[in-house]
Amino acid sequence: MAAILEIENLTKTYRKAPRPALQALNLQVEEGAIYAFVGPNGAGKTTTIRIIATLLAFEQGDVRLGGYSTRTHSRDVRRLLGYIPDEFGLYDEMSAVEYLEFFAACYGIAPEKRRSIVADLLDLVGLTPRATDEVRTLSRGMRQRLGLARALVHEPLLILADEPAAGLDPRARVELRDILRALQELGKTIFISSHVLRELDDIATHIGILEQGRMVAAGAPEEIRRQVRPHRRARITLLGPPDDAQAWLAQQPTILSVAPAPPLNGDVPHSELVVAVEGDDATLAGLLAALVANGFPVFAFTEERETLENLFLDLTQGGIS
Repeated sequence: MAAILEIENLTKTYRKAPRPALQALNLQVEEGAIYAFVGPNGAGKTTTIRIIATLLAFEQGDVRLGGYSTRTHSRDVRRLLGYIPDEFGLYDEMSAVEYLEFFAACYGIAPEKRRSIVADLLDLVGLTPRATDEVRTLSRGMRQRLGLARALVHEPLLILADEPAAGLDPRARVELRDILRALQELGKTIFISSHVLRELDDIATHIGILEQGRMVAAGAPEEIRRQVRPHRRARITLLGPPDDAQAWLAQQPTILSVAPAPPLNGDVPHSELVVAVEGDDATLAGLLAALVANGFPVFAFTEERETLENLFLDLTQGGIS
């Protein structure tokens, strides 16, 4: 698919800072993607998002949304953008429906269209039952969903979200994740920064990992997993002691390493081995078949998938943010 957001050699420096906030940053976001933009504290995530949103100037490079440069066509870029900052103001005395109708008017949407657009958005974010309630009465999760609806009022090309899950309880995070997934299924493109990596793991189609203003990895999750862990890992649960199976596995040509692992369920009759395997899906299937054929009491055989959080920790030195 074509890239709708393109960042080329982006450099941003703050006065008196010991190093540039962004150093020759390059990235592309394809249409229909959910792009997870993650990095440690101070990596430059919010700086990048504010530049995309035309709120911050930069020294070198270019940022284009829908073919428009933020340098020369900032008004066109804003028209194509639905921006959800990490902290945004809400008019507490307005009802949810009044709030969205106000922004629909700001975007020049005709009065006869506003009501249906607002109704659809309230339904999308699950706020129809609270449509006439004042914003001040909504929970933080509801207010965040209302902010997302506001960002969608004008049918933007790109939804730009800076830490949208920050401060939300687990239920609100799940609700937000489900809405983002629904938007992606509707063909929306989403660029999202977050420190809640487990939530992004389920929905991200692309990942960019930033550290000290530089991109250290970018691509589809499976591409990055192959770069960081070129081999496959499987967890084998056995009934009884693992010694014989471990010795047999160590002799197989596709096994790079084999080691005991603490049982995940703490069940004493079970023992577990973690193996690094060189090969593809057929190799894993063949390994399982061979274990069973050789009489080993295999209770479970599962591939251990590298999580986004593990990839992040392997590729960066800072803390998660």
